[in-house]
Amino acid sequence: MASASIPAFNSNALENNSSRNASRENLNMDSLSDVPLLPGEERVTDKDLMYICPFNGAVKGKVIITNYRLYFRSVDVEPVVMVDVPLGTISRVEKMGGASSRGENSYGLDITCKDMRNLRFALKQEGHSRRDIFDILSRLAFPLSNGMQLFAFLSQEKFHENGWTVYEPMQEFRRQGLPNDRWRITFLNQSYELCDTYPTILAVPSKASEEDLRKVASFRSRSRIPVLSWIHPENQAVITRCSQPLVGMSGKRNRDDERYLDMIREANGSTGKLTIYDARPNVNAVANKATGGGYEGDDAYQNAELVFLDIHNIHVMRESLKKLKDIVYPQVEEAHWLSSLESTHWLEHIKLVLSGASQVAEKISTGNSVVVHCSDGWDRTAQLCALAMLMLDSYYRTLQGFQVLLQKEWISFGHKFSSRIGHGDKNHADADRSPIFLQFIDCVWQMTKQFPTAFEFNDRFLMTVLDHLYSCRFGTFLYNCESAREANEVKLKTVSLWSLINSDSSSYINLFYTMESSHVLYPVASMRHLELWVNYYIRWNPRIPKEPQSPVEQRYKEMLALKDQYLKKLQELQLSDSTPHLSNSSTPSPASPTQRVTHLNTHF
Repeated sequence: MASASIPAFNSNALENNSSRNASRENLNMDSLSDVPLLPGEERVTDKDLMYICPFNGAVKGKVIITNYRLYFRSVDVEPVVMVDVPLGTISRVEKMGGASSRGENSYGLDITCKDMRNLRFALKQEGHSRRDIFDILSRLAFPLSNGMQLFAFLSQEKFHENGWTVYEPMQEFRRQGLPNDRWRITFLNQSYELCDTYPTILAVPSKASEEDLRKVASFRSRSRIPVLSWIHPENQAVITRCSQPLVGMSGKRNRDDERYLDMIREANGSTGKLTIYDARPNVNAVANKATGGGYEGDDAYQNAELVFLDIHNIHVMRESLKKLKDIVYPQVEEAHWLSSLESTHWLEHIKLVLSGASQVAEKISTGNSVVVHCSDGWDRTAQLCALAMLMLDSYYRTLQGFQVLLQKEWISFGHKFSSRIGHGDKNHADADRSPIFLQFIDCVWQMTKQFPTAFEFNDRFLMTVLDHLYSCRFGTFLYNCESAREANEVKLKTVSLWSLINSDSSSYINLFYTMESSHVLYPVASMRHLELWVNYYIRWNPRIPKEPQSPVEQRYKEMLALKDQYLKKLQELQLSDSTPHLSNSSTPSPASPTQRVTHLNTHF
């Protein structure tokens, strides 16, 4: 966070000069404060105060609050200390100390952020000096709790790429070879009447009628019926996703549901059993019977085998991340680092998710179709399906393909982003909050470490996605499902995150990417091969060395730049050769540009 000069605006403090240059047209420099503002961003207030930096101590400066961010810049200090936090990243604002507090810098504000950092500011005690800034922050950081709009609806940013066109459901189904003689496309949910948390276009077995789908919906939690996510191009095995069956304590059965799962099993011509992957621990699935849920019993689903993957629920994951934050911010406890990291169980959860997804991918590769579900089918189910598809299909490992994967498996299928992240909501203790999507991105990062040439995107892309998961600058991750986004006209009134990414895609490209169309990736889900993502979780600590850019990557970039120089020179020479000559002679002289171009070779 410490720097010798003030950089151009950077929403996640990680984008380099190339990305800043690409979006420079979107910046509006405020001449009074020299703080860059986004189009639609308005300055609300500023105040002189002390930033209690956990690394540099108390730093005097000025904080500026806009309708999008909190920005602090030190004065009379070298190097300059800056803090730039989108207000959507703020989870909690609390008052520190009271009017009678004694001690230096004991009166002020404590700010808890969703991106692994906390901020503390000290103010003078005279005249209730923090009241105004506390009220403004509480109102702007939690707009939905105060009857206001999220910044994404106020933004006036423009990009030359339209990110909302990245994912077209029918186009993606056609890419997979659908519909075919065994799988059809249904528009039964066009008005969200079948399931209000599913997308409008679904792929289901050709043998299943619309009435069959309605009957199955009545036996699945939240009416989230088994539908196709991905089909193997050769053996026709499929990944289908859904929610738990409503078995209950009495062990209810539904013949339509049982017959429907048989249709899925038969659709690829396999004579083997259908594998049902229940993401939950067995004990949790049994406990869910008490609330009307449950799992597919052997007696009812005789042509299926049930496998529990032992992945814990949203509450366990939330507590695990809290423990991780405690050991990485503000100070990293070096003396007991390994035991402290182990006590968080974070990497253990990562291992279980990766292991479960690998089992799904392996089963598909052997020609057996699978059904994946957890309780409601929008958390662990999304993790497992998306990761398995990433392992099986190289298209999803490209920059655009990964965007399609997120739009399809996470956004359109109703992962509850609003509830899990708490966009614009002041209720920081809401039990629905959980880092499920962060955990998924961490799993993707683990795969990029194990297969460094298999992914077209780099880890900076993954960090940008996570930063804007919280920022509320874009409409991509807002609301819980497609029906809510449609009701709030998100595509009409907000900008997509992919507009930013695809307008400057070169900044997010892995230079060592090698395209392989048929290679299936099986990551090693072992604690010995997993590591903490230091560049993300500990990036705010200047004392922890970040993973450096490899010398090979740096040299490769230099060679690419040299190649561009040669190509530019070549174009200039060709241009000069195409201009009319003053001489009437048609024979080029020995020193003519034509001859020089002939001998210019670029070995790249």
